[in-house]
Amino acid sequence: MSTIESTLAPVAPPKARAKPGLSPIDRDERRLGFALLAPAFLLLFGVVVYPIVDLVVTSFQLNNLAQPWMGTPFVGLENYGRAMSDDRFWEATFHTGLYVLVTVPGAVVVGLGLALLANQPFRVKWPVRLGLLLPWALPLVFAGLIFRWFFEYTQGLVNNALLMVGLPAQAWLTDPTLAFIAICIAIVWKTSSFVALVLLAGLQTIPRSLYEAAEIDGAGKLAQFWEITLPMLRPAIVVALIFRTITAIQTFDIPFAMTNGGPGNSTETLAMYIHKTTIDFLDLGYGSALAVLMFIVSAILTAGYLRYTRRDPSARGH
Repeated sequence: MSTIESTLAPVAPPKARAKPGLSPIDRDERRLGFALLAPAFLLLFGVVVYPIVDLVVTSFQLNNLAQPWMGTPFVGLENYGRAMSDDRFWEATFHTGLYVLVTVPGAVVVGLGLALLANQPFRVKWPVRLGLLLPWALPLVFAGLIFRWFFEYTQGLVNNALLMVGLPAQAWLTDPTLAFIAICIAIVWKTSSFVALVLLAGLQTIPRSLYEAAEIDGAGKLAQFWEITLPMLRPAIVVALIFRTITAIQTFDIPFAMTNGGPGNSTETLAMYIHKTTIDFLDLGYGSALAVLMFIVSAILTAGYLRYTRRDPSARGH
């Protein structure tokens, strides 16, 4: 063969290297990793996955403890169809939506103000930080009982203050509109501290050099707030909105402690209706269907927030 022919001859491709198998040490480390993660997976299954699956299964059954002779037959979507035609369900859902629309923005606005206050260069910061922790640390029912006493008609602090300035006392807990306002005030007070803690953590991650550069450029405090603080704080605000919206959908303790859903059913939330259906009426099948519907709404809203976070680069941080 000539030199030219030998040069033009096709070159055989190199043989693909066989992937080396895992060494005994790597296999042992992998087994150890699975063994260490197994308790966490079992706990997650037992606490989260199994209750949700059991809840969904029960929602497809006729399971009423007040009628044990009926057994637990499979009824398909009958419980969900019953919810769609249940006026009390829609009324409770409407009240829950109102609580979400009022208390979530209210908690974010008040929490932002508290976070900005706690972020000031105080010489002694622990009293301010403690003031943020106390409302968050109080049990929800205890906070509801405190505000029930505040808004009590004859001995409440609110009516006493109104009488001192010459205004008439108000039936805060027996008037539907006033009861809703009182509950919203209590919820905003209780939840704004958690929002403030989240936003305070976000404020402390903003570089001080940005504010110094803005001051050199002649930007005032308000301009610094709109152009630096809010854009840099957006990821923390999104996180606070996600957690606050989920807890607002599940609102139960404070309205239950203050009015028990009254007067009538004017302040009853969806979580309270589920509680009454399952505990008072012993209708586990229908109550489970209502709980599944509430879970679906929470999942949809959370997915919406997360989708916004993925689309908006500023919400993910830079």
